[in-house]
Amino acid sequence: MTKNLKHRPAGVLCRAAAVLAAAGLIPAVCAWAQTYPVLPAQKAAAERAAQVGVPAEDLAPNAPDSYTVKSGDTLWAIAGLYLKQPWRWPELWGMNLQQVRDPHRIYPGQVLLLDKVGNQARLRIAEAAGQGADAPPTETVRVSPRTRYEPLVDSALPALSPGAIEAFLAEPIIVDEAVLLKAPRIVATQEGRVMLSRGDRAYALGSADTPLLDTPGLPTDFRVFRNARALKDPVTGTVLGYEAQYAGKARLVRGQSTSESVTRDGKPQTDLVPATIDIVAAKEEMRVGDRLLPEPPRQLLSYTPHAPQRQVSGSIVSVYGNAVANAAQSQIVVINRGTADGIESGHVLAILKDGARLIDRTEAGLRTPIKLPDERNGLLMVFRPFEKLSYALVLQITDGVKIGDKITNPR
Repeated sequence: MTKNLKHRPAGVLCRAAAVLAAAGLIPAVCAWAQTYPVLPAQKAAAERAAQVGVPAEDLAPNAPDSYTVKSGDTLWAIAGLYLKQPWRWPELWGMNLQQVRDPHRIYPGQVLLLDKVGNQARLRIAEAAGQGADAPPTETVRVSPRTRYEPLVDSALPALSPGAIEAFLAEPIIVDEAVLLKAPRIVATQEGRVMLSRGDRAYALGSADTPLLDTPGLPTDFRVFRNARALKDPVTGTVLGYEAQYAGKARLVRGQSTSESVTRDGKPQTDLVPATIDIVAAKEEMRVGDRLLPEPPRQLLSYTPHAPQRQVSGSIVSVYGNAVANAAQSQIVVINRGTADGIESGHVLAILKDGARLIDRTEAGLRTPIKLPDERNGLLMVFRPFEKLSYALVLQITDGVKIGDKITNPR
């Protein structure tokens, strides 16, 4: 008997599932069919474009008449190939709405054709004989009389290259001060070791309110963090959160407890017995004082680039990396806007370089202070929002990005 287990799981990042699973974010296999949501505004923009096309002046100057999709392409890159503003990718989808019903399912090998009629342009996919436009390329397979298994991996293009952020997702985390103070901490090591690495055993204690217990239903897998530093709003100076530096992972072996004993003078004594943990992964060496935070739930996230619906005005709070003062393209920054401000994963924002403050000396006898206009310096995309802060990837940049640079809606 022959089993055909070939599936087509719909999902823009399912292709990266194995890599993301290594970061502990999703199950090792994408064994379900999942279609990522298209926002109502994106759908509306696509439908408008499907009806009237896109104005020719909105096309990129060198938009090709035809393009063959290659492995390694992304929707962001293809949108930038055809449109001056890549975050307007829903309009690129709308240009072939009848052919590509799911914008997350464009495949290597498909040929994109640009049609121009008057001042309007539309994009369509050249269909192969006997094959729908939104189906992946097929090939003839000789089936032999044996059980055949194929990995559940989708070849559809991702919105962005997952490699730009996948490793970062397992590293820093933003917490508020109350959470950090209550987080369990490493209090001792075996044989007085100063540093801990993979395979070592250590001992940890939770707070009085939240002891580190091995009760069923409570977390047993933890990430180890250190060097929590305050992230302040560059304008107000308010502490918006604390960034904890990822060091590794630990697993709870035994929960903390108490032990009753008697002192030398015969008095009863209660001793606090720390929980036992094993270090199961290490990015860097760990030590006494490092904090434990529960491993977050595994999930598969969609990073579909799109412009915010509401007006956004904020600043860059931090550039990720030790002793890094400026960020370049493909580096990570923290912005002072989060879910409380309506920020969500996939939001594309423009970076503004603060205009210089000068003294106008061109008029005789006067020294007038002036400030040059803020100029757009690039684009970033939010990929991990928290309540008051968000991590973002620098997509495009003209000059270096620094703390205090402003962010706003792209135009």
